[in-house]
Amino acid sequence: MQYAKARLKKIFLLKFSDGDILLDELEKFSRKEGIKSAVMVFLGALRSGKLVTGPKKPVIPPSPNWKKFKDGWEAMGIGTIFSNKSGPQIHIHTAMGKKNKTLTGCVRLDSKVFLVIEAIVFELAGVKAGKEIDPRTGLNLLKIYSGNA
Repeated sequence: MQYAKARLKKIFLLKFSDGDILLDELEKFSRKEGIKSAVMVFLGALRSGKLVTGPKKPVIPPSPNWKKFKDGWEAMGIGTIFSNKSGPQIHIHTAMGKKNKTLTGCVRLDSKVFLVIEAIVFELAGVKAGKEIDPRTGLNLLKIYSGNA
């Protein structure tokens, strides 16, 4: 395990509107505000999109199990924002429900907001971290550049 200490720098309140593409809007916001490291929580609903609901088999490198969803699902989740040379890298996991069904997974691609999503982004200071492609897994994983290892 690695870890690093951080402090809160700024706290942002975000409101996403019906039809917004969640990841695109978060990336635009992160670029505009110059966010390099942050954690976020959110609640609201997602209209449609794709989730990765774990690997098909527990092997490395993993092959993702894709799940499409549509027609509006209640959603709550948590995510991180860490930058690399390409800019903000956003990683969000959500638990979603519709009628008596639930889905849990990693929000991907063009997932669209239904009605509203409210989010709070906690920008971190005093930590040097980013995202890098891990050669073993092929995944874009957190890399801590300084701190206590």
